[in-house]
This record gives sequence, C-alpha cells and structure tokens, in this order.
Amino acid sequence: MTTVTPQFASPVDYEAYGVYGPKGMGGADRTFVRPRYPFQGRVSADGHTGFLAEPGRYHLYIALGCPWAHRTAIVRRLKKLTDVVSLSLVDDVRDGRGWAFRAARGPDPVNGFTLLRQAYEATEPGYPGHISVPVLWDRQTSRIVSNNFPDITIDLETQFDEWADRGTDLYPVPLRPQIDELNALIYETVNNAVYRIGNTTYQEEYDELTGRLFATLDEFERRLADRRFLFGDAITEADIRLWVTLARFDAAYYGLFKVNLRRLTDYPNLWGYARDLYQRPAFRETTDFGAIKTAYYGGFARLNPARIIPAGPDIDWEAPHGRARLAP
Repeated sequence: MTTVTPQFASPVDYEAYGVYGPKGMGGADRTFVRPRYPFQGRVSADGHTGFLAEPGRYHLYIALGCPWAHRTAIVRRLKKLTDVVSLSLVDDVRDGRGWAFRAARGPDPVNGFTLLRQAYEATEPGYPGHISVPVLWDRQTSRIVSNNFPDITIDLETQFDEWADRGTDLYPVPLRPQIDELNALIYETVNNAVYRIGNTTYQEEYDELTGRLFATLDEFERRLADRRFLFGDAITEADIRLWVTLARFDAAYYGLFKVNLRRLTDYPNLWGYARDLYQRPAFRETTDFGAIKTAYYGGFARLNPARIIPAGPDIDWEAPHGRARLAP
C-alpha cells in the first residue's frame, strides 16, 4: 500500500475563514433544513452497483463528535470489519473550510488531503454543497462512494458477509420492514428532531417538536421495560441509530439545543439500556465524550458564540445497568 506523507491543515481560524454554516446547520435560516447528501453509491456483494465489496478497497472518514458518522464506526466494530474497511478521523472542530485533518486526530492516510473538501472536489470538481461525514471513499476509483449516512451502515451490515462476523446480524431479513419503520420514527422524532429544536426560532415549532421528541422517548421507555433491546434480545440497526442520540443527549442536546424537559438519566429503562450498549467495546471504544462536547459547544457558534465548553455533566456510564435480567 502506498505510504502517504502526513500533511495537516492550518489551525482553526474563524477570523480568516469564518464559521462553518451551510443552510440547516445553524446558519441564519429560521427553519432547520438538513442539507442534501448527494453521493449515494451503494456497495454490493456481487458488484452489480459498480462498487464491489472487497477487503482493503474502502475507507471511512468520520468525526468522533458526529452521530451520523459514529454509527458507521460502531457497525464496523460490531461486524468485525476493522481489517476490511479502514477508518480515519477528521479534527473535532471546523471553521468555514469544513472538516480538516490536523495533528490531534492524525493525517489522512489514504490521499494526504488536508481538508475533507478535497475528497468532494476529487469526486465532483467545483462541488458546491455540504461537506459532511461520514464519507465512504473508494481507493480503486479515487472517489466518494457515499456520504448518505443511512445507506453506509446498511451496506456494512449486509454486503461484507464474506469477511464479517456472520453471527452478528444487525439487519435481519425477517425484521427489516419493522426496523425500517422504527428507523423512520427515530430519525424524524429523535435523531433529526434535536437539531430542528436547537435551531428553530419559532416557539410553536419548538413546542411541537419537543413534545414529539419526549413522547417518543416515553414510548421507548415503556418498550424497553420488558425487552433488552428495541427488537428483543439482539442489537439491530435501530438500536445503533437511537443510541448515538442518547449518547449525546445529556452531554450536548440537553443544554445547547434546549431539549431539557427531561434528561436521559431521568428514564430508568432508557438510561439502563444506553449503559448496557455503552459497556460493549464497539460502543465504548468509539465514543469520546470530550470530542462530542467540543464538536457541539465549539461548533454551533450561533447557539454558543463564546464557544465555552461546559464542565459537566458528570455521568457514570460504567454504572451497573441491570439489563441482563431481560435476556432469556
């Protein structure tokens, strides 16, 4: 494999480059609209999509603070694909240039890029859109396969079985319609709702979205009273999608986004469920609460102009969860 000489972007400089703020990401717009994710290639086991699943071909670029990217890191570990799909980190904070590679998180080991924007430009010269993570990069064609986060985890879960842990089925065929339905609810009322709540400037919208968010959390609190995970005894794609928001709830969303009707720790079943997942290596070892707080409190300048990073909350994620009693 070609050795890439480490190169790094210059330090974050808000005076020179401003803050990163495309539409829907905490900019001047009064209503939150999530940006487009235009690269939507799919990896397939037989190659019919144009991107054949094979070891060593694909690379993930992620940020530790980003929940959408965090999902890919968890799946990669759960499916034991760490030697099949490589991964590297962008810096925790970004200025107007977008995500960058700096010494704190290491260089880009594949292309030697200093800015993730360069991957987008290499794929679509003059690319004008949102620079997001995760990015699934194809070494063979030197282009982005996908930045569409819902697809990336599904492909990691289903298309690399020749090299993956087949004993871990995160997207079982009989449950896929139910998982898809629950995933849609999780996205609309939890994952994306916290961003809409945090960025709205309308009281009516805030009240409506906050009500729906906590109604969903209340529903999951009841659902998890007699089952260990959302679909019973095994972790699925739905658990991973919900968990990345729960992991950030008290640390970032409760304070910065004003989703403060209740804390995660106020829900006995949800909080136990969240700890149950965290205490598994695939979750714990891909989670950095310092990076999460830095990314949110340091990155949403309109909501936190002074970029003060709070000291708390002081939460014991290693406390016994008691959820094993729900296993058969």
